[in-house]
Amino acid sequence: MNNVYSWFRRTKNKSSSLLPTTTSTTNQINEQQMYGITDELIEFIKSFTLETFRNFNLQDEELGDDESGIVHKDLSNWQEKHAILILSKVKELSQLRFRLCPRYLKEQEFWRIYFTLVKNYVAKYELHAIRLETLKQAEIENKKSFRTSGYEVEMLEAKKPPSLEPQTPLE
Repeated sequence: MNNVYSWFRRTKNKSSSLLPTTTSTTNQINEQQMYGITDELIEFIKSFTLETFRNFNLQDEELGDDESGIVHKDLSNWQEKHAILILSKVKELSQLRFRLCPRYLKEQEFWRIYFTLVKNYVAKYELHAIRLETLKQAEIENKKSFRTSGYEVEMLEAKKPPSLEPQTPLE
């Protein structure tokens, strides 16, 4: 009897996990498109080797005016989300990162090289995200100024001195 119950529980879990979740799948596809994760990008990334990263010269891009001569730049929010998605989607990149960091490259160097290499594939998606964010901020600012201007008009009307003119015409 116990075997039947455990078999039923196993098959029930398997069958429920096999049911398609169209909303979840659609959201994942939309998210991947939004972050520039295309089949072409994935194929390009799969061509990366250890030498691709080890032989990449970063010194021209990282030199700066600070004391150490190196400017450490963090990833943007868009780049962070892209990095998380691409690592989960392309296991070869995840394995390269594991082998390279921190033994041969710092994490920041790895991602700087990565985004330099894939710039031609993802730049338009990142630019689109930046434009959308700018539009959202402008919309928020417009709503704020509209609300504020409405209050200002009310306040001005409330502060008006009473009119010396009669409200109703005298005849």
